[in-house]
Amino acid sequence: MSHHAKARRASPEPSLQSWFTRIAEAHQRIGDAVHRTPVVTSATLDGVCGARVFLKCENLQRTGAFKIRGATNAVRSLTGEERRRGVVAHSSGNHAQAVALAARMAGTRAHIVMPEDSSPVKLAATRGYGAQVHLCKPTLASREETAARLQEEHDLVLVHPFDDDRVIAGQGTAAKELLEEMPDLDVLLAPVSGGGLLSGSAIAARSLCPGIRIIGCEPLHADDAHRSFREGSLQPGSARATIADGLRATLSEKTLGLLLAFVDEIVTVPEEAILPALLFVLQRIKLVIEPSSAVVIAPLLSGALDVKDKKVGVILSGGNVGPEVLGMLGAF
Repeated sequence: MSHHAKARRASPEPSLQSWFTRIAEAHQRIGDAVHRTPVVTSATLDGVCGARVFLKCENLQRTGAFKIRGATNAVRSLTGEERRRGVVAHSSGNHAQAVALAARMAGTRAHIVMPEDSSPVKLAATRGYGAQVHLCKPTLASREETAARLQEEHDLVLVHPFDDDRVIAGQGTAAKELLEEMPDLDVLLAPVSGGGLLSGSAIAARSLCPGIRIIGCEPLHADDAHRSFREGSLQPGSARATIADGLRATLSEKTLGLLLAFVDEIVTVPEEAILPALLFVLQRIKLVIEPSSAVVIAPLLSGALDVKDKKVGVILSGGNVGPEVLGMLGAF
């Protein structure tokens, strides 16, 4: 038995059926507020990896990322009293924009804590959706402390980016849509950061297609999920920088438990493979994706994952890429 298999069995398995019911309910709750994003194929990509690949294009989602699913489910799940109080969230970008828009749609106020080094594009978008932005030092501790202080001062409801059942259930709706369209996939790939998307995707996929192989993809420079999955316990984050800035969060006990129960493997992607994968998608598939999405394409291009003759589903998590990243592509 592999070390992974031991770690998975050691985990108390949450009820797959009850979790999938939450995802189905979330799908109903958010249906009129989010796009049912297209599933795109590429003969060129299929030829490179010898498989049939189906790309679930959350880069074309509202706010440019899958995060609007979980944020909308969380905000629409609030009681009337909670909605009157308003919400607070901390995020460097995509979750910030998602909570801001979800709050605006629900007619409630949003306070968003963002690191002072956040992308100007993401800061402007978050403010544009009507949120009040509070800048903090660029550390997780500062983000959490600032959010906790605002929560206390203004009696707000916290919408955590991943450590929240409502958010996880919402994120799982993307994989649910993909599996409804492509019911016989052999493999599903999704990026992993705090684990909300991968947890929700794994629950949806395992429920709709029990034999599917579920693989998380993560930058080697932010490999805490890979280490935590291998050890079966939470491991600290990495201090190294990665261009995949959306994947810097670390797992929570909740998301690690779900990954141990339902995911087969977490693979790491070297930093130098990320931008070439982004460029491949831009040039050959004509899709704009962010580096965090390129992390799921890189292992297919490099052959690091053997998917020959398989049907592979891929969650392209977002398309919020700034000019500073696009400017780097001239090097390739």
